[in-house]
This record gives sequence, C-alpha cells and structure tokens, in this order.
Amino acid sequence: MTTTSAPTPATPSRSRRAVAITLAVIAAIVVAFFVFASLYADWLWFRQLGFENVLLTQWIARVLMFVVGFVAMAVPVWLSIQLAYRLRPVYARLSSQLDRYQEVVEPLRRLGMWGIPAFFGFFAGFAASAQWETVALWFNGVTTGTTDPEFGLDTGFYLFTMPFLSAAIGFVSAVIIVCLLVTALVSYLYGSVRVGQRELRISKSARIQLAVLAGVYLLVQGASLWLDRYRTLVTPNDRITGASYVDVNAVIPGQAILAIAAAIVAIAFFVTAVIGRWRYPLIGTGLLVVSSLVVGIAYPWFVTNVQVRPNQLTLESPFYERNIESTKAAYGIDGLEKTDFEAVTDVEPGQLRADADTTASIRIMDPAIIGPTVRQIEQYRSYYQFAEPLDVDRYEIDGQSQDTVVSVRELNVEQLGEAASWYNTTLVYTHGYGMVAAKGNERTADGNPVFVERGIPASGELTLAQEYEPRVYFGEFSPTYSIVGAPEGASPIELDYPRGQEGESQTKTTFDGDGGPAIGDVFHRLIYSLKFQSTDILFSDAINSESQILYDRDPATRVQKVAPYLELDNDPYPSVVDGRIVWIVDGYTLSANYPYSSIVSLSDAISDSSNPQPRVALDNINYIRNSVKATVDAYSGEVTLYAWDAEDPLLQAWQKVYPNTLKPVSEMSGDLMSHVRYPTDLFKVQRAMLGTYHVDTAQSFYSRDNAWKTPNDPQQNEQLQPPYYLTMKMPGQESPSYSMFSSFIPGGQDTRNVLMGYLSVDSDAGSEAGVVSGEYGKLRMLEINAETPVPGPGQVQNTFDADPEVSSFSNILQQGQSEVINGNLLTLPVGGGLLYVQPVFVQSSGATKLPTLQKVLVGFGDEVAFENTLQEALDVLFGGDSGASTGDTDVVPEPVPGEDATPAPTQPGDGGTAPSAPSLDYQAALNQARDALAERNTAMQNADWAAYGEADAKLTEAINRLLELDGEG
Repeated sequence: MTTTSAPTPATPSRSRRAVAITLAVIAAIVVAFFVFASLYADWLWFRQLGFENVLLTQWIARVLMFVVGFVAMAVPVWLSIQLAYRLRPVYARLSSQLDRYQEVVEPLRRLGMWGIPAFFGFFAGFAASAQWETVALWFNGVTTGTTDPEFGLDTGFYLFTMPFLSAAIGFVSAVIIVCLLVTALVSYLYGSVRVGQRELRISKSARIQLAVLAGVYLLVQGASLWLDRYRTLVTPNDRITGASYVDVNAVIPGQAILAIAAAIVAIAFFVTAVIGRWRYPLIGTGLLVVSSLVVGIAYPWFVTNVQVRPNQLTLESPFYERNIESTKAAYGIDGLEKTDFEAVTDVEPGQLRADADTTASIRIMDPAIIGPTVRQIEQYRSYYQFAEPLDVDRYEIDGQSQDTVVSVRELNVEQLGEAASWYNTTLVYTHGYGMVAAKGNERTADGNPVFVERGIPASGELTLAQEYEPRVYFGEFSPTYSIVGAPEGASPIELDYPRGQEGESQTKTTFDGDGGPAIGDVFHRLIYSLKFQSTDILFSDAINSESQILYDRDPATRVQKVAPYLELDNDPYPSVVDGRIVWIVDGYTLSANYPYSSIVSLSDAISDSSNPQPRVALDNINYIRNSVKATVDAYSGEVTLYAWDAEDPLLQAWQKVYPNTLKPVSEMSGDLMSHVRYPTDLFKVQRAMLGTYHVDTAQSFYSRDNAWKTPNDPQQNEQLQPPYYLTMKMPGQESPSYSMFSSFIPGGQDTRNVLMGYLSVDSDAGSEAGVVSGEYGKLRMLEINAETPVPGPGQVQNTFDADPEVSSFSNILQQGQSEVINGNLLTLPVGGGLLYVQPVFVQSSGATKLPTLQKVLVGFGDEVAFENTLQEALDVLFGGDSGASTGDTDVVPEPVPGEDATPAPTQPGDGGTAPSAPSLDYQAALNQARDALAERNTAMQNADWAAYGEADAKLTEAINRLLELDGEG
C-alpha cells in the first residue's frame, strides 16, 4: 500500500511571495517610468527653448530643500526618541495599564523609532521644498539703498531676509514641539515620567531632556517676538500699513520686553535641567503669560484709547506721512505730475482747433464690440477664430502713427465637427494664419472697420511695410498639441490656408522652424504618448524622423514656465515686429513686504468690465514693478525675456537665482520698442492707489475729504470702467503721444457722479533700438476744480440715454428686429474742458451678430450731439465748426435700416430728381433678408443643416415680402 505525502505548505507560500514581489517590482517600475516620462518631457520642453537651467534650478533647489527639511526634522526627533528610551529607568515600577501599553508597543518599537522620525521628516521635507523660493531670495538678496523710517534698516531686509527668518523660526518651532511631544510620550511609556496619586515624578534624564527642549523653544519664541517688531512695518492697521503711534510707543517696546523675558525664562529652564527645581521656570512662564497680556494687550489698548483717539491727527501725522511716501514709492506713483484743471463747460465754434491732433486719433471702433464683425468678414472658415475682445496697438502708416484694433486668425478645432479626428486635429490643422488690423479712428460707409491688414494670404499696409511670417503656431487658442515637420522633399500635409493655386482648394505647408521637442524615434514617441495619454502618437505612420511636437503654446503659459517668479499681465497682445508676429507679454515682480506701503488686493484692483474675474498667484501686495517685457514668436514659439526695470531689487535677486535668462533692454530692436506699451494691469493698480494717495499731506489723508474712486462702467454698472489706450495730448504736453487714461469721481457710496481727476500715463517707449523714451511711464493727473462741476461717466451716460433723439433712434431700430449697443465711453481733455465720445453700434437681434457703427454720441458740459459720424457730431456740438479733424471726416454713411431717410439732393445735370428713400417696411424686409442670408452662410460653413433650413425659410419669407412691397410701388 502506497501513500502520498501531503504537499508542503511552504511551497505555495513561497510561490505567492515570489509573485507578490514580482508584481510589486513591476508596479514600482511602471510608476517610476511614468514619473520619469513626465520629468523627461519637461526637460525636453525647457531644453528646446534654451531655458533648461530654469528647470534644473527648480529641481535642485526643491530636492536640496527637501533633504534639509527632512534631516532638520527627522534627526532631532530620532535623537529625542533614542535619548528618552535609552535613559529610561531600568527598575521603574509601572502600572498595570502601562504594562499593557508596553506589550503592545514593544514589538513595534524598532519600527517606531525609525518610522516616526521618517514620517515627520517627509512632511517637513515637503514643507521645506515649498519654501525654496523664499530661501533662494534670501540667499541672493540685494540692498536697495532705501532705509525704513523706524529702524533704519535697508528695505532689502524686509523684501528678502524677514520672510526667510519667519519661515525658519516657524520650522524650528515645529521641530521642537514634535520633539517635546515624542519625548513626553516615550518617557511616559517607559516610566521616566510617572503620574499618580496627585504626584508627578520625572526622572533626572527626562527632566534634563524636557527642560532643555522647553528652554530652546522659549529662545525660539523670543527670537520670533524680536522679529515681530519688524513685522509691524508691513502689518495693516486701521488706516495704514505700517507701525502707527501705538505700535512705535507701545507694541514694539512691549515685544522687545517680552523677547528678553522669554530668554530669561529659557535660562531658568536650563538651570532646572541642572539643579532639578521646576518652581522657578514655571513661575517665570506664568509671569511671561501675564506680561504678554499686560504689555501686549492692555498697555496698547490704554495708549490707543487714552492718548491716540482724542489726539489722533496730531500723534499719527508723522506715521501717515511715512505711509504716503512709502506707498507712492512702492507702487511707482511718486513721480506723478499733478496739474490744477479749471474745466470749461461752455461750447463755441472752433474750440477744438488746438487739439486737432488728439481728435484725429479718437477711437470709434470699440475692440470689445466689433469682434463679431471682424469674425464675419475675416474668419473665412469655421475652424478659424479671433480673440474677444480684440487687442489694440499702433503702427506707422504713411509716416504717421496709427492707432489700430488688431487680432490674429487662430485655429478653432472644436468647429471641425465630424472632421475632428486625431489625424486632422494633430497633424493637419496645426496653425492659424495672418494678422488682421483695422484703424481705430475710421469706419466705412456702412459702419464696418477700415482694415489696414487683412485677408488670406495676408495683404495690406503691414505687408507692404515688411514681408512677415503670417503663420500662427503659438497663440492663445492653439490646440493642446500638434505634431509638425517632415523631411525635405516630403509632401506637406499641414493645412496652410483654404485657398489654393492651379485649381487646388487648399494650400499646404510644412513647419520648418524649431518649435518643439523632437519626436521622431520610438522612445520619444512613447514619452509623449504617456504624457498626453494617446496611443496614436506611438503608432501613427504620419510621424517621421523630423517630427516635432508643439505644446504649451499659449504665450502666457510659455512665459510663466520659463520665468515662474513673474506675475503676468492679463492682456498679452500680438504685433508684427521685425518680420514676425510676436506676442508681447508684460511681467511683474510683486511683494507684500515693503515697509510702510499699504496693502491692496491685486485681483480687486485689476478687475473691471474688460476682465471681471482675473486670476492671480499673489493677491495681497504692497509692491509692484513691471520688471520684464517678454516676447513669444508666434511661428517658432521662441521666448525672449528683457530686463525692463533693471533697478528693481526683486528682479536683481531673481537674476542671481536664474542667471543668463534675461536680455538687457539695450538688445531690444527699434521695431519692438515701438510696440511695447505701458501695461494695463500696472496702471489699474496705480489708479486704485491714487484714489487715496493722490494727496500729499497727512491732514488730507486723515480727513479723507478728497478721496476718489474709479467710476463704474456705464455699460456694466457692477464693474469698474477699464482704462483705454489712445494717442492724445494732455494739457501741457507739446505733442500727442500714445497714452492710457482713466478718470476719477468722488469716493463713497452716495456721492455725486462728477469728475474729480483725470489720469494718464505716457505709454510710448519710442522707436530707437535699446533706448526707452524719457517720457515713457510718466503719470499725469488733472485735478479738476470742484467749483465748475464736470459730469462723470455715469451722469453723461444717463444724459445720452435720456436724449429724445437717442431714445427715438433706439426704439425704431428695436421695432425692426435690431438692437443698439453703446461702445466705450471715452473721456478726453480737449477744448479746455472734457469731451465725452461714445460710438453707437447696431446689430441684428437674430442669431447672426454683425455690429456696425451707425452713430456717434458726443458731450461737452451740458451739451449733447448725436450724428452719423464723429466729425458731424463734433461740428454740431460746437456750433457748426468744431475745428477738429477726425478719422471719419470724409465718410458718407449709408442710411441706417429702420431710420427715416431723407432724399438725396439732385445733382446738377441729373435731368431729374434723385430716387426717393425706401419705406420703413421695405428697409425692415431688406434688413431681414440680409440677416437671414448671413445666418444661412454661417450655418452652411458650420455644416449645421437644421439652422441652414431655418435661415433659408427666413430668407424666402423676406424675399417674398420685398417682392410684395415692390409690387405695391
């Protein structure tokens, strides 16, 4: 009889262990490769741009700070645990409960002794790595040459050293607290600290360890209190940011006293570690707590209520003056040139003759409104799009500076519909095409923009001035990624533009720049297949040895990645510069640590009707500089950074952190210099501060009797009115310059809507290579005499809307299925007073929006005019001859659909009378037909056949109505 022995249980257990280890290793390799792929893809992107040192700096700094943080936390915690365990009493009597605790803890003791320090070390390492920029700025900080008025320290101490010391003290405090907790816990578990029968017994070793840790903690808190003295200079108070009378005479001395007291109590703990008496440090700690209440709370309260409140202006005036001076310096408004302006409100013929240069440049094409019109005229295909609102720029045309409304024709692959395959969206539709520019001060007879550059292929004044590369591979709406490039001689597959030669319906091209990492081999295809979660990248036959992958194509994104220390302006804009389309991006260095400078919310300051919900990385700031001008080549994606404000201490420090990443302004070309401008967001922040800080004396600042605010946008009353760029001449200037302006009305909730101030900044940097115009950035303020009230934007808009002619015009058009849109309300200091100009647009209320300029409203003082052109409106407003010369002087507008038209006069030699104007019904039917035709064409381009059928039915109905009216004569 044979028997079979039972299988050994160790065999399957060993097999399962081997499988588990194998799976764990495979999982670790997969995860590691994914991490590697992400990091390597970042490295390729930065290396292609030539900014690999930026990424290396970040990696090295983060790793180094992680190691420092890990070691700084883990080693003291490990040492505390080891000392508490090794110095435990050997024969200590433990309670039954502690015995049970030890039975549970003892098997895990080794793991805990190493695991607990590692656990806290990891958290500390990640926290430290997040602070690497603070450490880098401290290590590379510079002196500013400006001292604070209280301690006499260089302001560089507050910008660079104080944030580092605050972070370091906070970190050390956390380490000591953790050490105290683990020491107490281990000492209790192993009998060094015994609690029972209303008695606390502490062994000598535990006493020494706990007393030393407590003493060190108090020393650190004393250092923190000493540092708090300097923090008072950047802390917001009731009216100002910075130390007030109470701070200087009560809080700061009190903090010094408490810091010294904390050091004395710390010494008492160190003595206790030697002599073993806890009475003295405990009494000292109690006295320290009482002192903090008396010195830190009670005494400042007493000084505030007994001394300061009854004599606030007298005692606080010196500190208000400190705040005014420092705030103006921190926000760059200390060079403000103020002029008293007694505005004229009466009108008379020829009043604008001396300001003809300014009136000739008044912008009547509102970039926030004419976007749909530009799109309908210039989009060509549904897969193109334009940014809204459009941007503004200026070009030299026929030897004259011309303000323009500009945009680039970018891709919109979401409109490809059924054609939106991976092949098409990645390899075929790769780029936009061409710049579109229209004169800001002119219009056509039918109310459309007058283009100076347009079409596919691009043509116009810009092309005549210089042949430029029109393709836009890098823009604000570029696809997430595109794969471009091919060997020489290969057939192109990228759609260039929808027009061909020799019977072809399309023109195709191949990208020949250096715009992205190479992706020609299997390894790099695998890397980017993982990055973008797309197997098509790995297996597509259309990818070749010369292929490049373009991604992170938004200009702001590219600049932010290579210059992570910058806050970017919310309005990048395209310009044709030196034969290329480039995006110009303004970068700011910010801080919240400039002594005595008032804090402002950046998001609130830059929020207005043009940008209602801005996103910012650092919100509460009290220092700002436009330190960098950046350009992004729309074809190659090349990023160039220029150190625009080389005197900015923050930029100087960052240049040490990221060396060789910025070029000096001297390397800027004259063409680029002529297109950079004073940035919008900086001006918004400055006007927000000038609402309060346009005053020079503590008396005015305290009384707030002359506080101003930016008026709300008359078209969107919940948002502030945005500033506008315009070529104009301020009173006192010799000639017009490209400027940005804004206005002020009285502060408060229920105040009159009258103008109190008018602010402009010279935004023209000149056109000389490497040389910035001396007038660039010059802030000019007109302080309007309150004795002659000038209506504010809200009041003027109300006057416009209530005008019988204006309201009648709107009512007639609304009956004809049209709607009226008021454009930007511009305020101009001309004719000895302030002129308001508002273009009025008309568009269909149907699906197809095509706003056209039909009327212009103007106001001066209490007078209003409403005419077809700006020239006519100004002439009517100023008694028949304003003396102005506007961009629409020679325009003869077509009749507005739905508005009464007068017969055209008979010309000599006609032999008869001119044709009579069409009836209102006929004009309405004609307008309906025109709108329906536009809707049908749009639907056909979008392949939306349901909409096409509806539009076709509307068109048929309108044509039948026209035929019926025509038959009636």
